[in-house]
Amino acid sequence: MVSHHFVYQLVLFALIWLFMILHLNRPKCPVLAPATPTAEPEPLKPKRHRSNVPQPFEGLTHKPHCALCERENAPPQAPPPVPPDPMPATNRRPREVDTSRHCCPHAGCHYRGWLGLGNLRANGHPSGGPWRQFHCTSCKGYFLETHGTIFYGKQAAVELIVRVLACLAEGLGIRATARVFEVDANTVLSWLVEAAEQLRAFSAYFLCDLHLEQLQLDELYAVLRALKAGEISDDEAIKRLERSPYWVWTAMDPKSKLLVVVDVGSRTLAMAQRVVHQVTQVLASACIPLFLTDGLKDYGTALLAHFGHWMQPERRQDKGPMPKPRWMPLPELLYAQVVKSYRRRRLVGVKHRVVFGTQLAIEQVLATCGWTINTAFVERLNLDIRQCVAAIGRRVNTLCQGEAGLRDQLALFQTYHNFVLPHASLRQPLPVPEVTNGHGSAKLWRPGTPAMAAGLTDHVWSLKEVLFYRVPPWPQPQVR
Repeated sequence: MVSHHFVYQLVLFALIWLFMILHLNRPKCPVLAPATPTAEPEPLKPKRHRSNVPQPFEGLTHKPHCALCERENAPPQAPPPVPPDPMPATNRRPREVDTSRHCCPHAGCHYRGWLGLGNLRANGHPSGGPWRQFHCTSCKGYFLETHGTIFYGKQAAVELIVRVLACLAEGLGIRATARVFEVDANTVLSWLVEAAEQLRAFSAYFLCDLHLEQLQLDELYAVLRALKAGEISDDEAIKRLERSPYWVWTAMDPKSKLLVVVDVGSRTLAMAQRVVHQVTQVLASACIPLFLTDGLKDYGTALLAHFGHWMQPERRQDKGPMPKPRWMPLPELLYAQVVKSYRRRRLVGVKHRVVFGTQLAIEQVLATCGWTINTAFVERLNLDIRQCVAAIGRRVNTLCQGEAGLRDQLALFQTYHNFVLPHASLRQPLPVPEVTNGHGSAKLWRPGTPAMAAGLTDHVWSLKEVLFYRVPPWPQPQVR
């Protein structure tokens, strides 16, 4: 057995060795010189508190770049021709068929592209066909009433084409619509492409010279077939979210619910410039509405590029060179942002930021409607787009193959939303209730659409009426 004295000595040596190791590894403190009694300690500098008061915008030394504006600065195109004199009335029996919404399509005719000038005469149905024939008394030419519409040269029934496009506008997918009406899916797709081209011209013809007080802009993320097919993972999708080219940009008037601009592109400054440029194209020349957006900084640069002017700042010193001119926003420009804070995909805070203008001026514009700074109306529009455009719905299998198909569905939705679909918030009370033909109660309300609320039209359009409308090649002098 081991002696107790040996164990005690072993423990003692271990403790001594441990103290020596700790003493050697202890950091050495530098030897400081004794302070002189005459030296006074330096006072602590107080911390500088940053002011939360927004600083005035100092301007830019260069104008923000916009590719579309530079493209328009190119040599201007030839102006539209001068409208000819209306045809004199004849002593014949007045025509019963209205030809005021049709124009001569022949290139060598002086009345080509002009509506309601009395140069058209309605004939019968050639070869017993379903379409009426029109005759131009100026160029002696003939054309069918479907010329310039998607029904020209179609063998399918008009009601079938209209119902198919109506189902697409209400949110049904292309293949589902084809199964319902027992039509080939490629046929439905071709009808959609042709209708989208005509509807873009229809919207561009009516959405012009708008006088709006407010505009709300927002972006909506769209998923196309490449992400759904599993080509990229969820983590990679989140990384590419900001630079993804599939964002739906919208601009709408919250008072009339009019969808002014809808476009597809990446969430970049160039796309913000493009959307704001399209807004300036549909607004009247002297109209500068109040802009409300989310916290995307590119909107401020885009608005400054289109609603700005050069200003010479005042001198701050008596000597020295003159300060450089600054690109400043117009005094009439009002712009505010709604900045939202999220934590774990939950909304935790909302802040309002005035970028251009003053808080008082913005509140005065919103006070006429009883509103505050918000983007609730354009976010409600995003919900309608999710419901009515099958390509960008959530958790669906109706995704588009590419950007072109998404643009076609959005063109159909814009026209259907503005001219065809009545909105409950835009209805007007009737002065006298209208009695219905059945046993139901009398009508108390007059339905209204965003186009009616904005003063673009005086009635609710049907989709068939929109598709039959022949868009003139240039603006018309008379009131539409």
